[in-house]
Amino acid sequence: MIEEIHLQVLRIIESNPEITQRELAKSLGVSLGKTNYCLKALIEKGWLKANNFKNSNNKLAYAYILTPKGIEEKANITVQFLKRKLWEFEALKEEIEQLRREVGEVAGD
Repeated sequence: MIEEIHLQVLRIIESNPEITQRELAKSLGVSLGKTNYCLKALIEKGWLKANNFKNSNNKLAYAYILTPKGIEEKANITVQFLKRKLWEFEALKEEIEQLRREVGEVAGD
């Protein structure tokens, strides 16, 4: 589960490096505290860098940048996520087919 949120964070930041933590939290549907925790974890792992810059309101802000290691890990997590979703999809198709057979038996097909 944590890998899934890390993947979401990396994907969002890759497309919008100047996103604020508040905006990121809203996009993820999690608290600001959890977002901050995830960002710190990704920075500690060396997957993400935070660069200071001044935004238009003369406040200090951050631009988040995926490191080469972060890009590589994002690809690895994406592959694992895709494999898991394909397995879940196949299991769901099998379950749907079983339910159809059961309903067919009850309906007298």
